[in-house]
Amino acid sequence: MACTCPHHVHRNAYCKHMAAVEHATGDGTLDAFPLDDDDTEPEDCDCDGLGDFPCWPCVRTGRKELPN
Repeated sequence: MACTCPHHVHRNAYCKHMAAVEHATGDGTLDAFPLDDDDTEPEDCDCDGLGDFPCWPCVRTGRKELPN
């Protein structure tokens, strides 16, 4: 298990974040950013009115990305 907090990074010590994950899950793993394979359009999608530019609900849910 690893953490990016200064306590773990600089001291290579077991930190409170690691303890919380281990306590919460029992196996020391946590899916903090689960992948959402559902590519359905959000209810508040307004992409049709924006041409090629994505609406915020689609960007927020990861369905579409903002252009560079």
